[in-house]
Amino acid sequence: MAAAAVWTDRGRRAKALLRLLTGSRSRHTALQPCYDALIIGGGEKHRGGFGEEKLRCHAAYLQKGGVKTAVLERRHVLGGAAVSEEIFPGFLFSRCSYLLSLLRPQIYRDLELEKHGLKVYMRDPHSFTPMLEEGIKGAPPRSLTLGTDLAKNQNEIGKFSLKDAKAYPEFVAHLEKLAGAIHPLLDSPPVDIQGVTTGSPMKRLAAAKTLMPVVKCGVKLGGNIPDFYEILTAPLMKILIQWFDSEPLRATLATDGVIGAMTSPSNTGSGYVLLHHVMGELEKEKGAWGYVEGGMGGVSKAIAKAAQSYGVEVFTEKDVGQILVGSDGAAKGVVLKDGTEIHSKVVLSNATPYVTFKNLTPKGALSEEFTKAVDQIDYTSPVTKINVAVDKLPSFLASPTPDDKPGLHHQCSIHLNCENVDLLEAAFKDAKNGRPSARPMLEMTIPSVLDPTLAPPGCHVVSLFTQFTPYLIEGREWTDQDREAFADTVFDWVEQYAPGFKTSVVGRDILTPPDLERIFGLTGGNIFHGSMSLDQLYLARPLPSLSDYRSPIKGLYLCGSGCHPGGGVMGSPGWNAALTVLSDMKCRREI
Repeated sequence: MAAAAVWTDRGRRAKALLRLLTGSRSRHTALQPCYDALIIGGGEKHRGGFGEEKLRCHAAYLQKGGVKTAVLERRHVLGGAAVSEEIFPGFLFSRCSYLLSLLRPQIYRDLELEKHGLKVYMRDPHSFTPMLEEGIKGAPPRSLTLGTDLAKNQNEIGKFSLKDAKAYPEFVAHLEKLAGAIHPLLDSPPVDIQGVTTGSPMKRLAAAKTLMPVVKCGVKLGGNIPDFYEILTAPLMKILIQWFDSEPLRATLATDGVIGAMTSPSNTGSGYVLLHHVMGELEKEKGAWGYVEGGMGGVSKAIAKAAQSYGVEVFTEKDVGQILVGSDGAAKGVVLKDGTEIHSKVVLSNATPYVTFKNLTPKGALSEEFTKAVDQIDYTSPVTKINVAVDKLPSFLASPTPDDKPGLHHQCSIHLNCENVDLLEAAFKDAKNGRPSARPMLEMTIPSVLDPTLAPPGCHVVSLFTQFTPYLIEGREWTDQDREAFADTVFDWVEQYAPGFKTSVVGRDILTPPDLERIFGLTGGNIFHGSMSLDQLYLARPLPSLSDYRSPIKGLYLCGSGCHPGGGVMGSPGWNAALTVLSDMKCRREI
């Protein structure tokens, strides 16, 4: 506990960093009564998603296109769920979103995010799966470590299966090809089906341009189109069994197929969830994930600074109560909960579709048929996020570090209770039966081993992304006792892999699905603004009638993760929605 004694001094420094990361209202100009575009970042139970940076990304591109834009944030911190918060004195956490990969490269370049302060710590190796087993002849338990060096990966996999070690490079290349083919679809709105099939020949020809991303995707895939179809529709285990025999490798790869999703590796659609999580890149490295300096709020801060450099006005603590709809049925602005009216030509909502249309839109402005469809969007979430402050580094039985100095494995995503796929299946079944998992799937990250700004010297911040936990426990709401009991279960399992972990804990922040909904507005606690299931992707995200970012109310648009292409700190929904709004306003400039 000696290291924790420096909390007070470090707390002052962390608060200064936090002010830097979150901004200050005093830097903003006064809120004007009228703008061209208003972007809703927050309101009653409607903070964005694990990709909240989209609203400022959207704002930056609108302002670049000549549209006077303001962003209205509910909380005192920028970033929604991509946020940095000092939960315990001296410890700065990425409270929800905790890794960066999916942010589109052109957005990174266009908005000059590095110039605006974004710094990313790359991780290599990036995955560590320790076994819970007795070591052979006094050796430590086995573990599986994966990184960018294919030869080292093969050596690691060879500890479990030489056949799998030989197949792994081909599997990685295969997955990269499939993921790379998706990129044209990410950076464009879905096909304009109505435009292509109705109207004058000239209008159909213009709409046919929206087919080009699909054509580009098909060309990139070539003869791999059947493989692409399979990974979209098949259970992930069907694919992994075709490639590999060893359980630790299967289970480690399977975690990316269920992360954030209430599904199991044997369920249809889990293959796409895997693809979604490997299609990003950092520093031109495909599939890489990294830590943002100062926490994930650093992403939001950099995008906000870029947006402000173009003239966007960003306001915190502006709680939107309702969207204003005129007598002509068009959006006219918003009214804050304090009664302040702000008018605009268009309104863009980064809230979930459910909150946008059920909580923020005036009753009677939407048809009963439409609201019924909104009610059917799936927001089921399996996630409980636990943020932990510790006064010493966890030392794993599979890779001991008695001197408290970080090993390469400490920078990884550390997969616990992932020795075999049966463990993941059992954890899922517990939650489907209305109970928190007795042996939950755990993804631990310790970003402070690379980023010294996050914790006092000798101390660390630990993120535990846990699955599976239901929204309701056997039909009833979570109690404080339930939260603490589940966290105790998680810590008991961590203790088995890293003895001494529990005694190092100096504070913990437990966010169950209802907590994620209450604090960050993630409907159902779903980090993607809606399940990434096949019936809620592309032309059907979030609904077939809403896939083009336009709502039934003229001038009201969606721009968050509930839109195509979905969740993650990506920016694509904001980019695509900005293009749609600028086109509709007929003021599109070169952006």
